[in-house]
Amino acid sequence: MIHEVDEALRRVLRAGALPDGAGDVAFEAPSRDWAARRNTPTLNAYLYDIRENVARRERGAIAERDASGMVVRRRQPPRWFRLSYLVTAWTSRPEDEHRLLSAALGCLLGQETLPPEALTDALRNLEATIPITVAVPPAESRSIADIWSALGGELKPSLDVVITVPFPVTPSYEVAPPVTQGAAVVVRSVDGSPDDSRLRMLRSAPDGAPSGTGSREGER
Repeated sequence: MIHEVDEALRRVLRAGALPDGAGDVAFEAPSRDWAARRNTPTLNAYLYDIRENVARRERGAIAERDASGMVVRRRQPPRWFRLSYLVTAWTSRPEDEHRLLSAALGCLLGQETLPPEALTDALRNLEATIPITVAVPPAESRSIADIWSALGGELKPSLDVVITVPFPVTPSYEVAPPVTQGAAVVVRSVDGSPDDSRLRMLRSAPDGAPSGTGSREGER
């Protein structure tokens, strides 16, 4: 599912920040080696953190129904994860980088969720809105400077883009077929043989308690 979100983010950035196609969107780590190989204006969206959004975790099971409305399977609800991207602009001049980063910020600010036209088939099949935030201050446990130090590069202006996406939980479980016959009680004689005259079908009494039917009801 992560690669599906990558593709959706690529489509949003291409349509909003690179509409004329004069540039590229990359997802590689923006290290010194990568920067040395780059030869075109590029928006880099580096996925640096994946964390579950525990506030959206649900309990219980979700019923799956067939065409007639009968429950045939049950599955666990999806778990939501926050995918954090470090978006940076790379050109030969700082002014051009700022212009490209500004275009990326402008197109992302207008999106509270991933737009339908940017979704892949897999994301569309989730039938869920996928929130996206941009340039929101990160948690205190995360530091952008530490990320650049780990990459071995110099600190650059960047956008912190977070996309929260549901991940389906597998497997699902088949349910037992529906009950189509009533319950029955068979009373045996003293010698152990069934006494057909004492076969009673249980039904719900008006007060909710089970009651028997038959000519010898109440006998033991």
